[in-house]
Amino acid sequence: MPLVIGIDSSTQSTKVEVRDVETGEVRAAGRHAHPATTPPRSEQDPQAWWDALVQAVRAAEADDVVAMAVAGQQHGMVALDSDGHPIRPAKLWNDTESAAEAEALVDALGAVAWAEAAGSVPLAAFTISKVAWLKAHEPENYARVSSLLLPHDWLTFMLTGRMTTDRGDASGTGYWSPAEGRWRPDLLRQIDAERDWSAALPLVLAPFETAGVMQPAAANALGLGSGEVVVGPGTGDNMAAALGIGLRPGDVVISLGTSGTVYAVSDTPTADATGAVAGFADATGRYLPLVCTLNAMKVTDAVARLLAVDHRSFEDLVMATPAGADGLVLVPYFDGERTPNRPEATGLLAGLRSGVSRGQLARAAVEGVVCGLLDGLDALGAAGVPTTGRLFLIGGGSRSGAFRRVVADLTGRNVHVPDADEHVATGACLQAAAVWRGREGSPTDGLLSELTANWKLGGGTVVEPNMSVDRAAIRSSYRIARDR
Repeated sequence: MPLVIGIDSSTQSTKVEVRDVETGEVRAAGRHAHPATTPPRSEQDPQAWWDALVQAVRAAEADDVVAMAVAGQQHGMVALDSDGHPIRPAKLWNDTESAAEAEALVDALGAVAWAEAAGSVPLAAFTISKVAWLKAHEPENYARVSSLLLPHDWLTFMLTGRMTTDRGDASGTGYWSPAEGRWRPDLLRQIDAERDWSAALPLVLAPFETAGVMQPAAANALGLGSGEVVVGPGTGDNMAAALGIGLRPGDVVISLGTSGTVYAVSDTPTADATGAVAGFADATGRYLPLVCTLNAMKVTDAVARLLAVDHRSFEDLVMATPAGADGLVLVPYFDGERTPNRPEATGLLAGLRSGVSRGQLARAAVEGVVCGLLDGLDALGAAGVPTTGRLFLIGGGSRSGAFRRVVADLTGRNVHVPDADEHVATGACLQAAAVWRGREGSPTDGLLSELTANWKLGGGTVVEPNMSVDRAAIRSSYRIARDR
């Protein structure tokens, strides 16, 4: 039976899934770590991603592979010279060195104009801000730039030899319009009016369009033999996760990883001039308005370290402590923050008393992370995004009973926790399967829904809220501390 490979190239590692095209059954998996990064400077050599991809695919030992797709961390800037070689390490999404450049870009056009043009207001995370940083701080490297790619684009380029992207990942650059479905080189001319930016940008593929066929050298490096492997357009990690869950319009996802994200599928584009909601496109032809926080699981990891406990003991402390942590509030801006836009911020503890306990600190850390993400959920609603469908909790934090309980209690909603742990690679697998099936002559109408149903995506555990928890009081205490 034909198999497909889905790749999740994240900040921390490359994860690979091999699935059966028809049933979605996982046949093999592989993983290999990336070099660690620490903001405000967060950079990685793209070659490390390729090396990790080779190791992860070889570890999976897959045969009869017919298609592959890459999902990658969003926003990262991969600047290539005229020979297609990276000029410098890639600046990643959580690199905040370009905060001043982002502010200058917003000042030049105004937040409303940016939101209308690109669906989002530039932040340090966005690719356009990193391009401006490169010009200001490394003019010699900037002068050598021939092409600009995103992390997933570069890996697809390594596989196929073609410079392509998709609408989902392109929408996180700050110079592609989700509403118009096209590059906006005029926005890049805010950085450099003399450069021909159109020549530096990759071709944006339609959803489920073929990016190309894997080059023999790439297939040999990955240990995939001589059979033809079709490569899908790929997408950003959040867009792939939406595919891997089977997200429908109105459904909401809270994802807990190194960063936290809240997003929903929408039939219409958004343009939030406050900058809270990034008006992304998705990988299907719809839209994926999203709010991102820089600080999620690394906050609770740090607090667990301070308490000198392992993750299980940390969970026990949280679950044994009443909701509200007796008034202790942790504002989790440990490494600056993206939403709200406070790149120089630090964390804050409020409500400390002499009787403070280890459990209260642990509980406050979890509640602080969740409250920050629920501010994001509120921002989606304020931007007109429907959010009354199913609420999913995914990412590494979804395995935490403490986070499951706190999310359910502070939203007052049922929380769906899918059985599968790896949604990004699953979504990339689904895209690869759709591309291959479409190329083989299957009708494209309804193909994605058919595969989603056949693969039984999105099923899992439902956590019901404790309606006796005073969630309004907990969130109010958080807001007061946050706004000090």
